[in-house]
Amino acid sequence: MQLAVAARTDTGMIRSGNEDSFFAEPRNGQLAVESGLFVVADGMGGHAAGEVASEMAVELLSRSLAGVRDLRTDGATEEVAEALKRANRAVYDRTISEVEKQGMGTTASVLIVARGRYLIGQVGDSRIYLLRNGDLKQITKDHSYVQEQVDAGVLTPEQARYHPYSNVITRCVGASADVEPDTYEGDIRTGDLFLIASDGLTGMVDDRRLHRLLSSRATPQRLVEALISEANGRGGLDNITAIVVQVISLDDPPRDAVTKETATPR
Repeated sequence: MQLAVAARTDTGMIRSGNEDSFFAEPRNGQLAVESGLFVVADGMGGHAAGEVASEMAVELLSRSLAGVRDLRTDGATEEVAEALKRANRAVYDRTISEVEKQGMGTTASVLIVARGRYLIGQVGDSRIYLLRNGDLKQITKDHSYVQEQVDAGVLTPEQARYHPYSNVITRCVGASADVEPDTYEGDIRTGDLFLIASDGLTGMVDDRRLHRLLSSRATPQRLVEALISEANGRGGLDNITAIVVQVISLDDPPRDAVTKETATPR
């Protein structure tokens, strides 16, 4: 498998510090790989606690999921979910043992690609998108107050975007002793392009503009730079993190590669 990858985090135009963390393996510039593991975490909590929470989550997840390769088994899905639960417990335990860390937490979005498949684990409102054959799809669903209101038919997606509580999340890593992650899985195809992003990007740049930027046929590195520049140009109100993963080729494409893709929540 050949992947082109670019990743970057930016403080933005307003914040003095950066509470986002990320992990990308392979790193920028590497092509031929057996698998890829990518994590974005957006911390919260103040007094540098958000930075601590996101760094903890990224470190724990990247270490515990480094060996996951076979994504066609239920065991892989369970392994991702359990890794998120362990990260949650570790962050939560630290909020109990250190008074200055009380109230800290973080989102966590994990993407693994290997052997013609992708597997995603999600807690919070950082997002993962897939651009395929010119169509952009948000695979993950936000764990947020406004998303619940959209699901209930109270708000439209456009109203939710500009709602005063649009940044209120209902699930995160570290807020309580237990958390229930969402997982998604599907086949990957040559030409697929994944975006993993914190809400410092998606809160400033709407899906139509994301679609246009990601469809530009630029390299992943140029795409990441353009995405961050766009978010900063629109105000840069939060920390911004973006990872772009482009599937250049597959050594062993999935047998049903000609069928219509469906991302399957587990």
